[in-house]
Amino acid sequence: MILVDSSVWVDYFNGIRSTETDFLDATLGIEPVAIGDLILAEVLQGFRSESDYQAAKSLLLGLTVFELLGQDLAVRTADNYRMLRRRGVTVRKTVDCIIATYCIERGLPLLYSDRDFDPFVKSLGLVSALPAT
Repeated sequence: MILVDSSVWVDYFNGIRSTETDFLDATLGIEPVAIGDLILAEVLQGFRSESDYQAAKSLLLGLTVFELLGQDLAVRTADNYRMLRRRGVTVRKTVDCIIATYCIERGLPLLYSDRDFDPFVKSLGLVSALPAT
C-alpha cells in the first residue's frame, strides 16, 4: 500500500502528466492506494465545479483513508521538524511534517511531487513510492 500526497492528486485531477501522476494512474486498481484525512481535505477543497468535486470525492472515498494525527504522532511530528531544523532544513508546511511522520512511523511509502518531502527521505527514512532510477 502507498499513501498519495495532495501534490500528486492535484496534478492528477488537473490532467498534468508527470512521472508521479503516470505512476499513480498505473497503480490505481492494481495496488492498494491510500489517502490521509488531511490530504483528502486539501484535495477536495480545491474543486470549483460541483460535478468535479462529487466525482473526486467518490473516487477518493473509495480508497483507504487514514486518520493522520493523534497525540503520539503530534509529538513525533514536532520531533521530526525540530531534528530537520537542527540540520538546517525548515519544512514550510506542518501538514507535510504530519504526512511524512505518519508514513515513517507506519512504514508506508509516500507518492509525492512536493520537494518538501525530500529531507524526510534523505534524513529520516521516509520511503518514496517511486521506484529508484
